[in-house]
Amino acid sequence: MKNRWIALYVENDVGVLAKVSGLFSGKSYNLQSLTVGTTEDETVSRMTICVASDDITFEQIKKQLNRMVEVIKVIDLTNVPLHMKEILFAKILQCTTADKEEVFQIAQVFDVQVADIGNNSVLLECKLTERRNNELIALLRSKFKHIEVVRGGAVAIESISTSCR
Repeated sequence: MKNRWIALYVENDVGVLAKVSGLFSGKSYNLQSLTVGTTEDETVSRMTICVASDDITFEQIKKQLNRMVEVIKVIDLTNVPLHMKEILFAKILQCTTADKEEVFQIAQVFDVQVADIGNNSVLLECKLTERRNNELIALLRSKFKHIEVVRGGAVAIESISTSCR
């Protein structure tokens, strides 16, 4: 089992997301990540999906998605050079002045934005790779007792050069 990535171009209609996610739940495939957004054509949306599966199951998933009327195109991104980012917000609560200084240093090292600051809290906004976000969360958990994390799914686009994730 490994993480597999798919980009789907789908009709931008009510219920398409439910049909696609229903296909996964109906077959007991667990989605690791799913993001959806409109494309340059407002009648078309692009879904970026991550699913943990073996080779045989992944081929079945792609075939089933290709059979859906609402699906325009299925692209297997698993072994393609990509640019991929995941949005994450991390709120560090009950901070002392020294804690805030440390959060600012961590933000600088990870090249993330301080989105908001309160009397005893700091909110970080991160647009990093999944691996880098995991590293940031691990560091924050090791340094601070009270953190909240909200993650969005990854978005990805095929590279136009040879660089990878």
